[in-house]
Amino acid sequence: MTADPTPDFPFDRETPLEPPRQWAELREQCPVAHVRLPSGDQATLLTRYESVRAVLADPRFGRSGEGAARISTTDDGGLFNRDRGSGDIPTQGAGHQQWRRLLSRWFTARKVQEWQPRVQAMADDLVDGLIAGGSPANLSAGLGFPLPVRVICALVGAPDKDQDKFGHWSTVMLTLTRYSQAEVDEAYRDFDSYVSDLVERRRTDPGDDLLSDLIKVTDSGDGRLSTAQLVTTVRGILLAGHETTSNMISIMVAMLLSERDRFEAVTADPALIPNTVEEVLRLDTTLAVIGVPRFVTENIELDGVTVPAGTTVLPSTPAANRDPRTFPDPDRFDLERENSNRHLTFGTGAHFCVGQPLARMELQVVLSTLARRLPTLRLRDSADDLKLRTGGMSGGLQDIWVTW
Repeated sequence: MTADPTPDFPFDRETPLEPPRQWAELREQCPVAHVRLPSGDQATLLTRYESVRAVLADPRFGRSGEGAARISTTDDGGLFNRDRGSGDIPTQGAGHQQWRRLLSRWFTARKVQEWQPRVQAMADDLVDGLIAGGSPANLSAGLGFPLPVRVICALVGAPDKDQDKFGHWSTVMLTLTRYSQAEVDEAYRDFDSYVSDLVERRRTDPGDDLLSDLIKVTDSGDGRLSTAQLVTTVRGILLAGHETTSNMISIMVAMLLSERDRFEAVTADPALIPNTVEEVLRLDTTLAVIGVPRFVTENIELDGVTVPAGTTVLPSTPAANRDPRTFPDPDRFDLERENSNRHLTFGTGAHFCVGQPLARMELQVVLSTLARRLPTLRLRDSADDLKLRTGGMSGGLQDIWVTW
């Protein structure tokens, strides 16, 4: 364990695209470390690949529990501490697996392949807009933000015109230090009201979308999904599918254009795109600001250290993704790395991201579209001038301005 004073977490960093120096130091010298969260509570940070992977896959580590550390500065402690009553979804065991099965058929390889032409059309439409507006352009605002929101709106049968509402709600709900409890409560009220109304509209006018499918489950009355849980499910799809994918699009573009030979390699050989996306997912250090905490209710040994019951554990997936024990020369961007897809960015085990096939497809579509239509793409500013998004559980980069 680290000596006092306990360091504040998340750590500061010297440049936006490089990891904080503490990750490598802790990984080698103190892989089970005390840190202090923005709330003031303490947690235990893990930085080695094998221990992070083990915790994510171990059912003894629950999502939360009585006495779990508060993540955010809001009164309720943040996303993982919030009690939403009857709308809560089981986070462990058979109930959680049953809930995942309700969603998983919408994210099979075949289903994602069916969605690919629609996503491609959305990406082309947005790139048309970028080109029409002329160089330079804000790629985050013109492509990174709206594409995943359009996909989510299509997935749940919501109109595109409401995409700004979705973006605002997810940003507020994922606050770390940026928003007050009153603003969070308002976002939840407005979101729940919106989705409740959307459910009623889809109930009388069903479409070929996930929400219409889930409404049938709710209305069957077999106990698999209550109406309150249906609203929570739509909220979870929004939070998981919007912020993360939006930010990853901007991160991917910034990472490839910061050393432009990476982008040139993809434009010269589009077959590199799938592995390039995996390498970007592995190397990103900005998206998971805190990560998804775990809570342990019994004493457990990790990396030779006994973690006592009642500890909130932060398995740092971006730190683990740079562990040299798993990824040789881990800080090098290698478009042909053979084990890039072993990264833990989508988690593992029972909580492995159910929507990851869709997220991967969206990133691949974006990269192939930019390589094909804007092969002269460049960053307008120096990579060192990029700014991190702060104050939220989902980080990433602020506006990415590009030229061509």
